[in-house]
Formats: sequence, structure tokens, C-alpha cells
Amino acid sequence: MQIKRKTGFEEFLAKYGIFFVLILMVIIASIVSPVFLTSRNLVNIIRQIATVTILACGETILLISGMVDLSAGSVLALSGIIAADIGIKTGSLSIALLVGLSIGAVTGLINGFIITRFNLPPFIVTLAMMLSARGLILLYTNASIVTGLIKNFTFLGQGFILHIPVPIIILASVLILSWFLLNMTKFGQYIYAIGGNQQASIAAGINVNKIKILAFMINGILVAVAGIVMVARVNAGPPSEGVGYEFDAIIAAIVGGTSLYGGIGNIPGTLVGALIVQVLKNILTLMGVSPYLQMILTGVLIVGALILDMMTKKARIRKV
Repeated sequence: MQIKRKTGFEEFLAKYGIFFVLILMVIIASIVSPVFLTSRNLVNIIRQIATVTILACGETILLISGMVDLSAGSVLALSGIIAADIGIKTGSLSIALLVGLSIGAVTGLINGFIITRFNLPPFIVTLAMMLSARGLILLYTNASIVTGLIKNFTFLGQGFILHIPVPIIILASVLILSWFLLNMTKFGQYIYAIGGNQQASIAAGINVNKIKILAFMINGILVAVAGIVMVARVNAGPPSEGVGYEFDAIIAAIVGGTSLYGGIGNIPGTLVGALIVQVLKNILTLMGVSPYLQMILTGVLIVGALILDMMTKKARIRKV
């Protein structure tokens, strides 16, 4: 039995096809709406993808390792809103950031510990965390919107450095650090190994449970960063913030080439996937498509991404 080898064109398409999809979507969007290519709209798209793409970086790390986080949207609201409120009460940006990032790390630690200690599916554990975190933020705020954020805090979502929006600078930093973790460290090697074959990783002496917990903690910190940027950008902390964001992040990762089955994925692909999802949403909004219809199309996109992932997996293991 021999594994079927890809032709040069197939390899090229597998590596760069997603970029051509994005370019095609941009061309179509510019034809459909003359507003699309305006600088104001393009900056708006980039600002809007900041939060979801930061979440998607964390989801990419987890998906490569064979796990997933369904609590990201709720933890985003929990960490971001409490951080903003602490900033209001103390007047200190440093304390606010420390509290927000700590909440993200602790929720990640809890998820990772329960999953590894009791050998439970990440889907179920993070679903429970999704409900718990949402309940906690509703309890903390008494279901009220947090307002009156300090200026230093809102700068993280609305400010500029050398005419570049701060959320874009934060996003770029997260992308670079995430890429470095996955490609230049032993942690990244272990993540790919665990997602590719967990039993072989254990046999090779990798402390799988430790790496999984660390992956969830890193993901939690990235979720907190996304939450802080989101709350700072809207200059308010509604407890309903972030609902469904975890699905946008997962879609971005899968569309960008990350496999739900683990072992495959990369950060540049996730960025392109996030851009594709946001460009689609943007053009639908410019065309005046109903938000309810957009929800339906998002659901279709989820199923399509899953089917594509499954077909890609079958193509990789098909033998002749």
C-alpha cells in the first residue's frame, strides 16, 4: 500500500488556496459595494477582526492539540468587564490589566485541570465554563452595563500610536507571539505532537497533561486580552458582550486550515480565515442583509467549514 502523493498544483493549492479565496472575496466585495474599499471601511474591518482573531489564536493552539474552548465568549466578557470595573474603582490601568489577565489564566487553568484530571471531553467542560462565566458576570454586574471607564483603559481600544489603531498593534503582537510559540518553542512541537498522536506523545515522554493545562492557560490569557480590547473599544461593559464569539473564532481557525481533528494548523492561516469571515459579514452588512439572515449564513458557514475539514482529512489519509 502506498500513500497517494499530491501533485505540485495540489500542494500549491493546499498551501496558498485560502489566500486566493480572500483575494477573490475582496474583488467581489469591491464590485458589489463601492464603499468596501474606502479607507474608513477597511480600517473598520481590521478593528473588528482584532477581538475575534485574538480569540482565534487561542482556539488555534487548542485545536492543533486536539481540544477546543466553547467558553471563550463568556470568559471574554467576565475578564474584560471586571478589568474595566477594577480600573474605575482603583484608577489604575496596571491593576485592571493584572486582574483581567489573571481571570483569563485561572479560568483556563480550571478548564485544563478538570479535563486532564478527570479525563473529560473539552467540549463538555468548556460548555460548563461558558455557562458559569456568563452567570458570574451577570451576578457581578447585577445584569447592568459598566460605564465610566478610565481614559487609559479606553485607549487600548480607541487610541492610536503613530496613526495606527492600538487594537491593531495588540493584534499584531498576539499574532507574532502565537506564531513564535507554535513554531519556535518545544511547547509548540509538543502541541503538534499531541494533536497528531497523543499516545505516541505519551510514549515519547511528553507530559501531555501539563502541556494541555498550559495550552488552556495561554488560551485563557488571550481571551482576557480580547475581552479588554473589546470593552475598551466600545467604552462600556455590557454583561451580554461576547455571546457567540467563540464560534466566530473557531470558524476563523478552521477556514484558515486548522483541523478539528488536531495536529494541523497555523497562525497566518487563522488570520486569513478571520479576514474571510469578517469580509463576508462586512459585505452583507453593506448590502443591507438582515442580521437574522446573517446568523443563518454563519450557521451554514460553520457546517461548510466542518465538511471541508473532514474532506481534507480524508484526502490526507486516502491510500491507493
